[in-house]
Amino acid sequence: MRTELTYVATLPANTSTAVLVPGREHLPVELFSQDELEYITRQLELKSTLVGLNRFTHQLYLVLTEPQTKETQTQEALRKAGHSLHQRLSADKVESVVLLDGADGEASLFVAEGLVLSNYSFQRYKTQNATPPTLKSVTITGVGVSQTQVTELAHLLEAVCRTRDLINTPPNMQTATLLSEQMQEMLDGSGVQIEVLDQVQIQSLKMGGLLSVNQASDESATFNILEWKPENATNTQPVILVGKGVVYDTGGLSIKPTPNSMDYMKSDMSGAAAVAGTLYALAHNQVPLHVIGLIPATDNLISGKGFAPGDVITMHSGHTVEVLNTDAEGRLILADALHFAKRYNPALVIDIATLTGAAARAVGREGIVMMGTADDLIKTDLKLAGDLAHERLVEFPLWDEYQEHLKSDIADLKNIGGAEAGAISAGKFLEFFTHYPWIHLDIAGTAYLLSPDSYRGKHATGSSVRLLYHFLSSQATA
Repeated sequence: MRTELTYVATLPANTSTAVLVPGREHLPVELFSQDELEYITRQLELKSTLVGLNRFTHQLYLVLTEPQTKETQTQEALRKAGHSLHQRLSADKVESVVLLDGADGEASLFVAEGLVLSNYSFQRYKTQNATPPTLKSVTITGVGVSQTQVTELAHLLEAVCRTRDLINTPPNMQTATLLSEQMQEMLDGSGVQIEVLDQVQIQSLKMGGLLSVNQASDESATFNILEWKPENATNTQPVILVGKGVVYDTGGLSIKPTPNSMDYMKSDMSGAAAVAGTLYALAHNQVPLHVIGLIPATDNLISGKGFAPGDVITMHSGHTVEVLNTDAEGRLILADALHFAKRYNPALVIDIATLTGAAARAVGREGIVMMGTADDLIKTDLKLAGDLAHERLVEFPLWDEYQEHLKSDIADLKNIGGAEAGAISAGKFLEFFTHYPWIHLDIAGTAYLLSPDSYRGKHATGSSVRLLYHFLSSQATA
């Protein structure tokens, strides 16, 4: 059961409430008895940031949120305060809570974000000992927040949770065809139009990258075109999002090790899920921007039919690629999609992919690697959106010399570079197939976590959905 996030104009009586204050001077004394105020004061002197009061009919919490140096740091601290509050609410078995900003600001929106995302749980396949979250609803009140803001946030958080669901789905429940069906179900009624190209159509388009990766599979590949085109769109040229949709990746003949690698490769379609989730949020919030999602989907398996190191394949663009590593498959299917994107004359193309372990090793799970050819203003806006969502971007260069890493003796280029600058040579490979403003986001470090991390939780995080939503909604009103 998903957490319901709603707004009310006035504080309901006898309802468990969390009062958010940035300091003692903002303490709403009218809400507490004298004995409670004395207890709260003692707890604050002991450096407590979360104080609970049992009123028997309901719980009352005081959440102290000290302002940080930067506004975006304060917002992230509020999300983490929401995570801490979630732990307390779970311990107290609270089913519904109201958030009240004692300073009449927007702090409750960020606390709600951390609270709702912390309450996410994926238990679809548990038949025994399932423990669904106790918390069912979160309500925001206070003069500093509007119904519109809460509704927008609710749709965005639902998009993140649905993205997490897609990524957490096991590979035997999610072939390329099933992924297409799951995205169609997810976006049903939203206004997003979906066209799914089948194997025959992909062959007619000569998408050699996607077809080669799919060779070993008994399941057909799909190429998914998702389009949100509202009548009041402010852009004449669309923004295109391209998501890597490898539903399961063994590495092919360049087989992966199993521990902490192949065993969680159901997450290799996180970029595809992020594209679907972003379009869900844009459509449900009626953002006036024409956005198209392109998702090439397949698994990368092992069989006698599979493509092999040493093969030369012809891409959708007509260029040839020498395959030296079948585990560098994501860039092959993305390259076909990036070339396909040219037909739309896009203003901007952003690809999102769990592309390289090199990116994860470079910046860890704390950031997303970015590179691209879009102008500096677009990059700045994207970085600002990343700071707002605390999905921070680290820009890597695309110097001309990196193209030398991809020189092939027998084809136009090869699909891997050397041991150095692996994340960059992967980006440089993708750049070869772009002739428009383009950004590459490598979410390998952030998409799927093997241990919990505050409100991002464990396993699928929905990485880049909030980032892309903030960026695209700002572009619609720019």
